Amino acid sequence: MKRKSILLLASLMLVMSMFLAACGSKEKSSGSDKGKSTGSGPQDGGTLVYAVDTAPEGKFNFNFYGNASDSNILQFVDDDLITYDEKMKPIPNIASWETKDNKVYKFTFKKGVKWQNGEELTVDDWIFAIQTLADKDYDGPRYTNVQDIEGAAAYHDGKAKEITGLKKIDDYNIEITFDKARVNNLENLWSHPLSRKEFEGVKVKDMSASTQVRQTPVGTGPYKINKIVPGESIELVRNEDYWQGKPHIEKIIIKVIDPSLMVGELKNQTVDFSDFSPVSYDEIKKLDNVNILKSPGVSYYYVGFRLGTWDGKKNVANYDKYSDKKLRQAMAYAMNREEWNNAFFFGLGHPVNRPIPSSHWIAADNSELTDYKYDPEKAKQMLDEAGYKDKDGDGFREDPKGNKFEINFSHYKTANPTFEARAKQIAQYWEEVGLKTKVSMVEANLYYDKLEKSDKSMEVFFGGWSTGSDPDPSGLWKSDALWNYARWVNEKSDQLLDDALDVTKVGTDQDKRKALYVEWQKLFNEELPVIPIAELDQTIALNKRVHGVELNPLGTNSSHLWWVDGK
Repeated sequence: MKRKSILLLASLMLVMSMFLAACGSKEKSSGSDKGKSTGSGPQDGGTLVYAVDTAPEGKFNFNFYGNASDSNILQFVDDDLITYDEKMKPIPNIASWETKDNKVYKFTFKKGVKWQNGEELTVDDWIFAIQTLADKDYDGPRYTNVQDIEGAAAYHDGKAKEITGLKKIDDYNIEITFDKARVNNLENLWSHPLSRKEFEGVKVKDMSASTQVRQTPVGTGPYKINKIVPGESIELVRNEDYWQGKPHIEKIIIKVIDPSLMVGELKNQTVDFSDFSPVSYDEIKKLDNVNILKSPGVSYYYVGFRLGTWDGKKNVANYDKYSDKKLRQAMAYAMNREEWNNAFFFGLGHPVNRPIPSSHWIAADNSELTDYKYDPEKAKQMLDEAGYKDKDGDGFREDPKGNKFEINFSHYKTANPTFEARAKQIAQYWEEVGLKTKVSMVEANLYYDKLEKSDKSMEVFFGGWSTGSDPDPSGLWKSDALWNYARWVNEKSDQLLDDALDVTKVGTDQDKRKALYVEWQKLFNEELPVIPIAELDQTIALNKRVHGVELNPLGTNSSHLWWVDGK
């Protein structure tokens, strides 16, 4: 088929840029790309307007939330027991720990940490959270973070009334025993308590839809939810009794803003703090009242293939349409990922060949992997060899059995003006090698629910992950992982991932562990259950009146340290 010109794409992006420029400033920027905002010293009071481009789903509790739109709120409302340093190593926050064998851990809570309802946080609240996640009626995605605790599986299956690996010593000390020693037991352990008082009398099956989650959440963080205007804004007020000290900023307004309006909002100082789409990067750099913080990220994007279904406990490889890896590899070669990244991520996105961001220490060197560099002729050859040929002369290929073949490609839909364009560009790459493609844009709040349920409409799909501090990909790509949306089942993959966490095999030798992860990445790169297409730098736009904000690969520092000039 004749290739459509990328000028069509460039024209679209130019129109977007012109629109954004009309909202923005053309003055030279004095903004900074450093990872910190500065200031003369903390001031007390004031309001900060924090912009998001997607309305929260409304699950305002870490134990139940499922997407980034809710985590934007939760970062202010609730604190983790454990935090991480700039090298993504765990360090104590509310809880400290000790272990001699990576199997049995003793945790000690700080005394005097209070929930926002005035109750003191104790280890009973952590036990309550772990039991909730392990309950058979729990409808969230985080059982994987407690399943390795001794006795959790029996509790989950209804064979035990208690989790034997949880041993309360007193209100501030608890011993947790895992089913076996692993290198990353600590990093993988769920570390967000759940207030027993707030959920007293609420059945586990009703929790995620409860008022306590949807309307009146209670956490241990620096800010409390005061008012929710669904789809528009959330007002946070500071927690005067916050355990790390009273926050400087009195009020934070989280406001849903159309991405196409973001430059104008920043210029007009109606927004103080915002992540932003890469399409806005060049225009935001021109604003003289804005600083840009930039850091390597831990996120990547991919195109996934549905290879099976989820049976409630594990993935089952029972969907054959995309089971031929030669088809998947050909679709990778058909994509001009360099061009696509430049067009849609404006220097902030970079092609990648593995589901591990480069910022992680386990990342395989690109020289060890197949680089699926844009090669449409190779893609055509591979499709021919796999039996995908145009047999009726309509310009599109049939499957090896001679049946009509159409790729059903889904992408999530938000107010971001580039999402449909970038989905259609991917479809265009495939059509240029003879693979007919239909694009469906699905509302963001329904999108991942459909993937979790292996909805039949989600055949080929755009996805992305922020990988967090622990680089181990087991929770995303093992055969029993709910978030393995490709439903990829591979025994060798599972074994390599298990071995990389097995203390008897790797001990504390980081090089041995990395070698196993590199072998896994080579396998993934060959089997290609998804096509990794980009890893993304993270950026924040800050009004220059905002100070004390620091950005690293895992996000920002605690908001109780931020302050604003003026009130």
